[in-house]
Formats: sequence, structure tokens, C-alpha cells
Amino acid sequence: MQRGRLGGLDWEEKRARFQSLRLSAKGLRLLTARRIRYQVACSLDGYIAGPNGEIDWIPNDPDIDFGALLAQFDTLLMGRRTYQALPSHEGLEGKRIVVFSRTLRPEEHPEVTVSRELEAEVKRLRAEDGKDVWLFGGGQLFGSLLELGLVDTVEPAIIPVILGGGVPMLPAPGVRRRLQLTGHRAYPKTGIVLLEYAVRPEGGPRCRS
Repeated sequence: MQRGRLGGLDWEEKRARFQSLRLSAKGLRLLTARRIRYQVACSLDGYIAGPNGEIDWIPNDPDIDFGALLAQFDTLLMGRRTYQALPSHEGLEGKRIVVFSRTLRPEEHPEVTVSRELEAEVKRLRAEDGKDVWLFGGGQLFGSLLELGLVDTVEPAIIPVILGGGVPMLPAPGVRRRLQLTGHRAYPKTGIVLLEYAVRPEGGPRCRS
């Protein structure tokens, strides 16, 4: 029995080409999808704040263009404590801020989006068009999203100081994830080293302290 033909191609050839186009489009979407990026200043011993939440140990490096860094994002994610610790929203004008909290009342904070649906909200953000999303903090939110497989890059700015205690970058117990180095840069004036890692898709067992 002769196979049907359309436009000089038989049905099976048409179907194969259509499937190839679908896969190519899907691959392009994955390549251009918004990334959830955890950018954070971190001490050499793995803390993002001192015992009382202090960050006076983080120097201002004149060679780091914070405006250019911020311009890579149009959305910021943060937990309640990080949000409440912000002195102001200066410099964040025009950015969408999503705060994950079970206690904040959305009507009392109209300047931000308050959400209780962590996984669903972040999946929606990743599916939207736009710039990358900055996982602004803190460590507990990072740990939760890492466990859900919703962190694409980990980008610590290593500050040359040992705090000896404080707020850890990843609270215990955390999850094990393998990372792949994709970029690095050193700033000699302050000794800061910026590292960029892609989170590899495979997971691992929970690490117990």
C-alpha cells in the first residue's frame, strides 16, 4: 500500500520533520529560559551574615559594577527575614520583589508580591519571559529551592574573612548537589573572588551534620 504524500513528502517524513522542529523549539526554550541564580556574599568559612545578622564585614569594591550586576535581573526572591532586614528598596526600583512567607499579610505589603506557594510560584516565574531571577536570600530559602531542584546557578562572592560563626550559606541539614564551575573573577583591591557554578541536575543524599 502506497504511503500518503503531502507537498512532495510522505506522511512519515512530514511527521519526523515536525517532531524535529518541536524538539528544536523545546531545546531553544530551555536555552533561553529564565534562570534562578543565587548570588550572595559569603565568608571564607561559609557564612552570609554574622551571629547577629551583621554584614559590616563585606567591603565595597570599586571595581565591581553593582549596577551592571543588578541589570541582569528583573525579579528578586527573598524570605521574610531578608525582606524585613532591607533598610529600603533604594536601587531596586522597577524590580519585582517576591517574598515567601506564611505570616506576612499581602494587603499590608502592596509594594511586593507575598506568596506562600514556593514551588508553584518559582515554577511560574521560570516559565515566564523576562530576565534572570535573583535569589536574594536567605539561606533557608536557598536550601528549600535547592532541594526542589529550582536553583540554576550558585554564585558566591567569597570575602576574605573568617567569621567563626553566624548565618550559614546553607543551613543544616542540607541537600547534596554537584556543581560545575562556569566562571570566576578575582578583585585584587579587596581580595573578593566571584565564583559561578551551574547546578548539575543529578541529586544526592541529604547531608547530616
